[in-house]
Amino acid sequence: MARLKKRYREVVKAELQKKFAYSNPMKIPALIKVVINMGVAEASKDKNALQDCIKEMTMLSGQKPIIRKAKKAVSNFKLREGQPIGIKVTLRGLRMYEFIDRFFNIACPRIRDFRGFPVKCDGSGNYSLGIEDQQIFPEINLDQVKKTQGMNITFVTTAASDEECTELLRLLGLPFKNLPIAVVA
Repeated sequence: MARLKKRYREVVKAELQKKFAYSNPMKIPALIKVVINMGVAEASKDKNALQDCIKEMTMLSGQKPIIRKAKKAVSNFKLREGQPIGIKVTLRGLRMYEFIDRFFNIACPRIRDFRGFPVKCDGSGNYSLGIEDQQIFPEINLDQVKKTQGMNITFVTTAASDEECTELLRLLGLPFKNLPIAVVA
């Protein structure tokens, strides 16, 4: 069992139950999935750029990403319908917990001038954040990186409010600005 999943079952659920006083244990928020998105604008000009991003995303997520294609043609962006514009991975279960553990404990401390992520959810209990550089992940070989590429990471939870979502992620170990970090043992 993943270390973070075990922590969720033994520590985080009890802390959330105590703080929010749920009448039913099934109401305790949980992580459903993690979605990692990477926009590849230069894919229209360079086919190798898309392949490089796919290779890097596969290394850091542990599964092959799907290619996202343009739904409409936009002449100002020189974009045609069906043209590849990004890649996406959806992580669930054990892979999700392993990725989150690596991201919170290894990748986040490697971000330059990092002071924590802002405490701002989407209003429906999900949290999204942006990373400017894929090189913070230890799986990426720095010698093979041709171009720095950012990505968006979305944590989808069953939380009913932003406060519940923030508390769940804080207890799991996500470093927020101006909030104490929960110690992961």
